[in-house]
Amino acid sequence: MAQSAAITWADHTAERAASVPWYIITCVIAITSASVGGIWDISWHKSIGRDTFWTAPHMLIQLCGILAGISCGYLILSSTFGRSAAARAGSVKIWGFRGPLGAFVCAWGGVAMVVSAPFDNWWHGAYGLDVKVLSPPHVLLIVGILVIRVGVLLLIMGQLSHAVGSLRIKLHGIMLYTYTFLLVTSFGIFQEYLIRNYMHSALFYLLMTLGTCFFLAGLYRMSDYRWSGTIVAGFYTVMNLLYLWILPLFPAEPKLGPVYQNVTHFVPPDFPIFIIVPAFLLDLTRPYWERWSYWARAAAIAPIFVISLAVVQWPFADFLMSPAAHGRLFGAANYPFFVPSDTDWVRNVFTQMESGARQFWTRMAMAVVLGAVMARAGFGFGAWMRKVRR
Repeated sequence: MAQSAAITWADHTAERAASVPWYIITCVIAITSASVGGIWDISWHKSIGRDTFWTAPHMLIQLCGILAGISCGYLILSSTFGRSAAARAGSVKIWGFRGPLGAFVCAWGGVAMVVSAPFDNWWHGAYGLDVKVLSPPHVLLIVGILVIRVGVLLLIMGQLSHAVGSLRIKLHGIMLYTYTFLLVTSFGIFQEYLIRNYMHSALFYLLMTLGTCFFLAGLYRMSDYRWSGTIVAGFYTVMNLLYLWILPLFPAEPKLGPVYQNVTHFVPPDFPIFIIVPAFLLDLTRPYWERWSYWARAAAIAPIFVISLAVVQWPFADFLMSPAAHGRLFGAANYPFFVPSDTDWVRNVFTQMESGARQFWTRMAMAVVLGAVMARAGFGFGAWMRKVRR
């Protein structure tokens, strides 16, 4: 009986040791809430217009700051004033308080997000119902969300540094899922130039390369799993397909003028960009360039990404501009109510952002060069993240 009890207790202890810490789960829920709320809020603006602050998307976005702020604030206070030797050993000291580095980062991001809410409400009241993406309160909100995403990764990497067995597998999977939201940060910032009528311009590929090469290179430094880039790109693709197919199921109509498009349901985001193809090719070729110097790796990543993305996205953009893509599957017939019918987007005409072939190829060359620079910076970012221990 004593031996059976000892075995049962050992199994129970091992099960607890293999469980993901509650604060990591809470913060992952928080950043998921902000992502869903953010896409829903953009769709709300496209379909209904700027509404009251107390809309469901706004609540989901702010839930991120509240969850991350409260959970990480509690973690900091419990590590500072509690008696747990393990908690104190796994913490850093900042301004007299103790806690994991990621907890301090998440708490700061949560404060920034919560402060952005009344700031945004005041901004709209003072300057009108604008549709600007990068207004000052929106920038503060985006910075807060980005900081929380980095903070959650710091929490995960700190646990990964000493995790073994099944716990390590779980944490690694959560890390890849969480990293997806960091990867698409630049997509949200540059979203006005990433719609399909810009996909035949070099500017589109330049903007896509800057952020994506940085975060993919960082991921390759943080994760030893060969197909990590494909998994993260797959998460992005699946989530955006769900947004594309689910949002139009709900009715909506504009409440502001002028109204140029007949909107009867929520306008979803465009079909996801095919970053999964360059991510797969980079994962496929990774064993060949992984042992090179960082600059050599960066010089390989950038052209592979730019060329492979152009090869698949360029002809697919032609398809998205055709009537064949106007069905529910590809959703190319969804336009915000405030977009006039004579714009290139609605007319299915590619917007020429370059004056000629020379400027086009100059920007494409810039995409490769700057992509390599960003990839090298990404390796530095990933190396720093990998060193996190607490």
